[in-house]
Amino acid sequence: MTTAERPLPAQQHVGAARKAEGFATPKQDKAPQCARMLPRRVLPIIFLPGIMGSNLRMSAARQQEMRRKDNIAWRPDVLGPTNIAGSTNETPGERQLRLDPLHTTVDIYDPSGPSDVSGDGRHANVEIDEGLRSPLLVDDPIIVKNRRSAVQKARARGWGEVFFKSYGELLQHLESRLNNTFFEGTMRAEWRDVVGVDPQAWHADPGLPQKALTEDELKKVATGCWFAVYAFGYNWLQSNGDSAKIVAKRIRQAMEELSESGYECKQAIIVTHSMGGLVGRALIHPQFGNLWDKVLGIVHGVMPAIGAPAAYKRMRAGFEDPGILGNPLESIGAKVAGNSGDEVTAVLANAPGGLQLLPSESYGNGWLRVTHKGRELGSWPRQGDPYREIYKLRGSWYSLFVEDWINPCGFPPERGGGTFERTCRYLDRVQHFHRTIAGTYHPNSYAHYGADRGRQSFGEVVWAIDKDCPDPAGWYDWQIVRDNRQGTVDLVPWNSLRDTAAPDSSSGKSTPPVRAKILSPEAAGDQTVPAKSADHQLKSGLFKGVFRQTGYEHQSSYKDPRAIASTLYSIVRIAQKAVWTC
Repeated sequence: MTTAERPLPAQQHVGAARKAEGFATPKQDKAPQCARMLPRRVLPIIFLPGIMGSNLRMSAARQQEMRRKDNIAWRPDVLGPTNIAGSTNETPGERQLRLDPLHTTVDIYDPSGPSDVSGDGRHANVEIDEGLRSPLLVDDPIIVKNRRSAVQKARARGWGEVFFKSYGELLQHLESRLNNTFFEGTMRAEWRDVVGVDPQAWHADPGLPQKALTEDELKKVATGCWFAVYAFGYNWLQSNGDSAKIVAKRIRQAMEELSESGYECKQAIIVTHSMGGLVGRALIHPQFGNLWDKVLGIVHGVMPAIGAPAAYKRMRAGFEDPGILGNPLESIGAKVAGNSGDEVTAVLANAPGGLQLLPSESYGNGWLRVTHKGRELGSWPRQGDPYREIYKLRGSWYSLFVEDWINPCGFPPERGGGTFERTCRYLDRVQHFHRTIAGTYHPNSYAHYGADRGRQSFGEVVWAIDKDCPDPAGWYDWQIVRDNRQGTVDLVPWNSLRDTAAPDSSSGKSTPPVRAKILSPEAAGDQTVPAKSADHQLKSGLFKGVFRQTGYEHQSSYKDPRAIASTLYSIVRIAQKAVWTC
């Protein structure tokens, strides 16, 4: 016999704020059944992940074409030592076909579908911690018709659409904390890492001074309101503008369902990670999501606000391995995403979403450099146009694209192949997207990001010509004779391609190829996004608060206590702006 309380799930339907359903137990069971009535107000929290943070499935036609047993295009939660080999051994052409924006969609949970295709089996990545306290994410009693478990309810909110090993901790943290603020009039102890704490503890920028949150402020926000935490994946291969349109429709639908169930739900709060910030900005822009009136505010985490030179580096040299400073899972992810330039180019050159992570015009001039013995030989862009001066540049060894890497599958575009010309058309749209959202930030925005000198990021990309080269004259016309696809190239003058050595007309001797390599990153950041890009948010003058932090790697940022505390603080500050009628 037990006397522990049995929490009853709060039911999300008309009248749920006024009634609860219990269940019969044996006489020996004396445990009281405790119901928690949902308030009439609800403020959804919508989380948008970063690039590669949403699970994708491929079309039936592409699955058949590739002769795959399943339709999984991207699902990082299943990565591990036992099954990574198949992905890392893929050819660039296979990656190109598997990660084709025209043949992929978000792997959305459908409990009515086959378990291994769209249902519980496919979304088994969602696991609920024992410590989660949520009035909504509770197992239904066994007598309830169409009974659902807490995990199934989380999956219905999209939690299984995203990289759960990376984001699950955050989703559960927000769900539990925001819906458990006070007990019998006393603030719960777990809120003491946020309430009454000077925001300087989380590195609030002094240019936007923040006041400590008080218990009364938290109580006013939380009383009579509950917070349903959703995660909406998006196809990170397609344009973030297109993703914003789809996500906007899903947010409206979720809010309509809550309203139809008898709750007051007028606006939502958006929380983003990395590329998700670009989707979030497009979400409120009239040309894309047009959701301005439904978004109360946005919390941006580690957003590459004006792009990141790492996108160039990865298409020439592959993803970085985070090493000892990073999460081991991210090390595996880097290998699967593309450990060399040809693997990454095969995907991102054909994916508008990935191209939108390149530095925009707002990033400024001179972030791509060629040096010799520390002396700069050239830098780009020079005229503020990286699209023309770098991305569409043909025939130069320092161009963004090695053209032979764009279409390794060899298919025409209508069958999943690509061309340099099509990539240039994508870049035109990228430029339009960058310009369209350049000044778009929600007026009730907060941000946190890494500005850590110990987490070097590519603030610029530097090709260094080997110091053994006595005279780099004519360097801009050299041609590649060998490329290790990881940032090192051997070069010869353009008229010497028939040999691996260039004849010296004055001496009759041959000159060996000259080596150039991409230098290691040196800018402060989070090992991916440089502080220069993230700081665009601070300099915009449109943010309510900005937290310039240290101590975390880009993908794992939401596992850092200061990032989580500043996010909770920001959410409460945004929620203070809500206006209710009931």
